[in-house]
Amino acid sequence: MRTSWVSQMFSESDVDNLGHIPLCNAVQFIKDLNPGLKTNKIELKFKELHRSKEKSGTEVTKEEFIEVFHELCTRPEIYFLLVQFSSNKEFLDTKDLMMFLEAEQGMAHVTEEISLEIIQSYEPAKDGQEKGWLSIDGFTNYLTSPDCHIFDPEHKKVCQDMKQPLSHYFINSSHNTYLIEDQFRGPSDITGYIRALKMGCRSVELDVWDGPDNEPVIYTGHTMTSQIVFRSVIDIINKYAFFASEYPLILCLENHCSIKQQKVMVQHMKKILGDKLHTQSPNIEESYLPSPESLKGKILIKAKKLSSNCSGLEGDVTDEDEGAEMSQRVGKEGVEQQNSMTGKRFQLCKELSELVSICKSVQFKEFQVSFQLQKYWEVCSFNEVLASKYANENPGDFVNYNKRFLARVFPSPMRIDSSNMNPQDFWKCGCQIVAMNFQTPGLMMDLNIGWFRQNGNCGYVLRPAIMREEVSFFSANTKDTVPGVSPQLLHIKIISGQNFPKPKGSGAKGDVVDPYVYVEIHGIPADCAEQRTKTMHQNGDNPIFDESFEFQINLPELAMVRFVVLDDDYIGDEFIGQYTIPFECLQTGYRHVPLQSLTGELLAHASLFVLNIWFYSLIILHKNISIINYREK
Repeated sequence: MRTSWVSQMFSESDVDNLGHIPLCNAVQFIKDLNPGLKTNKIELKFKELHRSKEKSGTEVTKEEFIEVFHELCTRPEIYFLLVQFSSNKEFLDTKDLMMFLEAEQGMAHVTEEISLEIIQSYEPAKDGQEKGWLSIDGFTNYLTSPDCHIFDPEHKKVCQDMKQPLSHYFINSSHNTYLIEDQFRGPSDITGYIRALKMGCRSVELDVWDGPDNEPVIYTGHTMTSQIVFRSVIDIINKYAFFASEYPLILCLENHCSIKQQKVMVQHMKKILGDKLHTQSPNIEESYLPSPESLKGKILIKAKKLSSNCSGLEGDVTDEDEGAEMSQRVGKEGVEQQNSMTGKRFQLCKELSELVSICKSVQFKEFQVSFQLQKYWEVCSFNEVLASKYANENPGDFVNYNKRFLARVFPSPMRIDSSNMNPQDFWKCGCQIVAMNFQTPGLMMDLNIGWFRQNGNCGYVLRPAIMREEVSFFSANTKDTVPGVSPQLLHIKIISGQNFPKPKGSGAKGDVVDPYVYVEIHGIPADCAEQRTKTMHQNGDNPIFDESFEFQINLPELAMVRFVVLDDDYIGDEFIGQYTIPFECLQTGYRHVPLQSLTGELLAHASLFVLNIWFYSLIILHKNISIINYREK
């Protein structure tokens, strides 16, 4: 059937019925059918065939075309899979395909009609479509299609309960959103806001200072970063606020302006944002923040607010100045110290104070004080260093604190190059707003981007139940199973890779790579692990790894799997591609993993082919207190 289909395709190209076609046409024809193949590899294969036949010229016969097509367009690992499920036939019939879909792909309620629909969608040969047969080419088309993507399509739309309190969600958050390079000398630009909002970010930062001509400006104070006009940023926010998500956007306002320019800020926000601004006072009878669902289309201002007993048009409040903190630390020759700025105060006008409703900025003192006195609409910001201290020394308290209150964590001022902290270090404590430098690619942003894919990329991810329930205890630093949570075993087989490019900027020898794959698990400390395959030398087109790994996942709701492909033969950068996916979004079965570049773009036709199976691990305590793990597919 396959030979007949390829012959027919060749004949359609041989319009003059000469029995041969030009080499360039044959190369392009195969490339059209298999876009991932390199042109020079196809040309070389035809030339090798001609040399073996001691043939000259640049014409390709039908027999030669079929032979090269078979050799280049047959992936052996998929062919063996087909033979296994077809009982050694050259195709899968509808019953064979049903068995594959149920036994391997985990599909329920599969019928012959569903199998036939798949065959008619992916089988290129008309003969196969009519007979209900799926050839190796149709099977390959199906396995490389979005239907067999490793990411569960159910998570491409909002699929979580959005009616929980705001504090029950992780919120996709940006730090110094206006910067597009480093945070000490880099330029400020409105494109930073456009990029973050288009990526689904739901918390952006505005560091506002007095500017010329009575127009406030945004930049990092005490540094050499350039300035942008506050009004233009509000214009952009108004335009893109709900571009990627309809759920509430939080503007983290770090205000350093005089009373005069604070009033200008208020005028701009009221005029431009209008009724999008959420200014309704919190209900003191409630105990938790409103839900993302109830705040759709609303913009929340997180900033300082005057006390309710302030009767004048202005008053003084404590200052929060991340820029001053950074400047002070840079001046201390890189020695990281906790900053004592708690006594610094500034004047705040009542008009700006009134724009702050359920995200009032307050200073954190200690957990017991917060449990007794903090209001649910008050938000504390934590320097990365201080947050890490609490995560290590008070992990249980930190988790309980975040059940009710929003916590924002921002990068250490020592990160002059705008590098990123590991968001998992703070998500494991329940911290909702972990502010990332979106302009800096790498592992940490891969984790952030991957994590927020799981709920339609709406910028909100519901936290694990154990972090939300009032009567529950969870320690962020647990290195064992989590009480009340069933651990799961993840079995991943890295079968093969496809069309790996050379590392960007690599000085590797020749045009080929020596790839190997890391499988990483990111989550609570008990789950963090990594394993790697062997290196496949001189093969980036279709390396066969055929290696299996197993991981125990103790808190699946907070775990991520990251696939990383690296090059063993390099001079300079070894990174080829990666893909990061929440554990809960994995599809079982034979799946393709699309690879992304360092900056997040899809690498054309580059992928991993994997077999993914996860098992529930049932823990049963016997009378002798021994533990037995039962694995059930």
